[in-house]
Amino acid sequence: MKISAGSYDLNKWLFGGYESDVVSVIYGGSGTGKTNFCLLTAVSQAKKGKKVIFIDTEGGFSTERIKQLDPQGYDSILKNIFLLKPTNFLEQKKAFETFSKFLKDDLKDEIGLVVVDGMTILYRLDFALAREKGEREMQKLNSELVDQIKTLAEIARKKDIPIIITNQVYNYENESKMVGGDILKYWGKCHIELTNEGGKRTAFLRKHRSLPEKQMQFQIINEGVRKRGWI
Repeated sequence: MKISAGSYDLNKWLFGGYESDVVSVIYGGSGTGKTNFCLLTAVSQAKKGKKVIFIDTEGGFSTERIKQLDPQGYDSILKNIFLLKPTNFLEQKKAFETFSKFLKDDLKDEIGLVVVDGMTILYRLDFALAREKGEREMQKLNSELVDQIKTLAEIARKKDIPIIITNQVYNYENESKMVGGDILKYWGKCHIELTNEGGKRTAFLRKHRSLPEKQMQFQIINEGVRKRGWI
């Protein structure tokens, strides 16, 4: 089963949208469009009356952007989005505990999407401090990141609730790599890399259960995302 990506062109590219029983990872550098992809899907689900849990660690959530995407219905859309804004990795852990409670009460059948926009930015900040304290502290942080992504994967698989997370990248030996390395690579079953080189935006499908690797040039417009060309 799949849910709409909130864009005709993205749905066509993904053969119907995002799969609902896996974690989809959208990663790339700053300004590549990661949050826009998340907001598009969140708006699509909220318009259908579904509840969306949106964990925003980077301050990218924008009510003005939602108003652009749906000028007439943005008030009702915002009522269906539960926004959590952790400011450190401990608060991110508590945010996970908070939305896990939603899944145990009467709202569990109404939740249509969970978004974690910036899965590793707070982890990355705390990791720099943990490195000064020694190997044990770094292992604790890695273990917590594993627990969080594992929780998301179990929610997607067992409750058929789609999960979309975004992630940062870093350069190593002239190659772009995801922060968190193998942890996110293993648990994320769909990987989409976004790039923006001189205003030329490209989405790369790097991993998928049923689709081959491919890419699409795209534009971000007021109404959402549209293709520039198929490759």
